[in-house]
Amino acid sequence: MMTWLPGGFLCRFLLGWVGLSAPGLAVEVKVPSEPLSAPVGKTAELACSYSTSVGDNFALEWSFVQPGRPVSMSQPILYFTNGQLYPTGSKAERASLLQNPPTGGVATLKLTDVRPSDTGTYLCHVNNPPDFYTNGLGLINLTVLVPPSRPSCSQSGQTSVGGSAALRCSSSTGAPKPVYNWIRLGASPTPSPGSMVQDEVSGQLILTNLSLASSGTYRCVATNQMGSASCELTLSKERRKRPKETFGGSDLREDAMAPGISEQPSERADSSNGLLERPPSASTVTTKSKLPMVV
Repeated sequence: MMTWLPGGFLCRFLLGWVGLSAPGLAVEVKVPSEPLSAPVGKTAELACSYSTSVGDNFALEWSFVQPGRPVSMSQPILYFTNGQLYPTGSKAERASLLQNPPTGGVATLKLTDVRPSDTGTYLCHVNNPPDFYTNGLGLINLTVLVPPSRPSCSQSGQTSVGGSAALRCSSSTGAPKPVYNWIRLGASPTPSPGSMVQDEVSGQLILTNLSLASSGTYRCVATNQMGSASCELTLSKERRKRPKETFGGSDLREDAMAPGISEQPSERADSSNGLLERPPSASTVTTKSKLPMVV
């Protein structure tokens, strides 16, 4: 006798008991265990199959959640219920079912013209009351493959002889994330390995102890499984300039005059009357004396 239980609870209890005693009524959803990938612009098929006794209450829902967000924040893509298909959300025009109606155990989702924003987790949820034995949920991770965009090359540091420089390279788009490789162009000798350090993940090339032989054109190639792209820059070296000679306030030059003494004019000839003119001494004042020239 269980008539004392509330009707709703009794119903759930009995259905649960029936499900435990007859596992064939439980919804079982199967999805790929490995992540899926599709090239940008192509069609992705997200396989989902199920086993249950399809009845009037059968319902299917596909939803999507962006990377790094919890499943509880998923957004619906399409519903199938009461024999009708209802696409919804931002992917509605590109989403459909491989089999419609999906009542034969196949609930695969087709998504056309995939875009980088389609990368994320997709949820295939089959609901068929009174099959409450399992949650009827399958999760599929999809990555949209994108070739690297043309990277941007830049440099920083002291490019003079003996200095160090950092060459950087980065693509704004690319999935999976590109790896970067720097190469030296032309017939010039490549800098010794000890003077260069390359990071394929960050795209940075460090050049140390620069010399005139380090000058040249360097190319960075960004690569992933979808393709590659490159950029170039030219590195020029300059000899270090010697600092300009300056004289401080306490430095004396050999030809400098002592403080307080002005330069005396030198003896000069008076061309007007053929006489020699001698400058006055520093301590006395004298008058000019004209001496006749002896012919």
